Amino acid sequence: MIDLVDELKKAYTGDAWHGNNTLSLLLTANPAKVFTHPIPNAHSIAELVLHLTAWTEEVVDRISGQGAKEPAKGDWPETKEMSESQWQSILEEFKTANDKLIELVNIFQPSQWSNDVKDERDRELGAGVNNAQLINGLIQHHAYHSGQIALLLKF
Repeated sequence: MIDLVDELKKAYTGDAWHGNNTLSLLLTANPAKVFTHPIPNAHSIAELVLHLTAWTEEVVDRISGQGAKEPAKGDWPETKEMSESQWQSILEEFKTANDKLIELVNIFQPSQWSNDVKDERDRELGAGVNNAQLINGLIQHHAYHSGQIALLLKF
């Protein structure tokens, strides 16, 4: 079986198969530009990170036994302000959520990976899957949005 903890670490801070990991991309971002929208009708880097954080926190809740729902902060949380200090806060929340998730799954027993997340299948919410499918989905989510962030960093 694929080591999902290792794959999650790679997507977040390691040697991701798809290119730069999410955190390394974010650390290269110019704080003065992360709130801009260089592509019309596309999300900013800050908005993408808030979205990634919200869903990572939701995954933490689900593997901790809570029922599936939209993230507590919403699917696409809004930025409170557009400042360098706000960007640093957004980055810290992203790191905290990912570190907490890695800490939780790092101590999973092999049998826990096949445990179902609460709730029936709801594709829109990503509900009704087991823990392995949930973590694999989050890894894919990180990779997808990392590609968007990499593109936005070129502007």
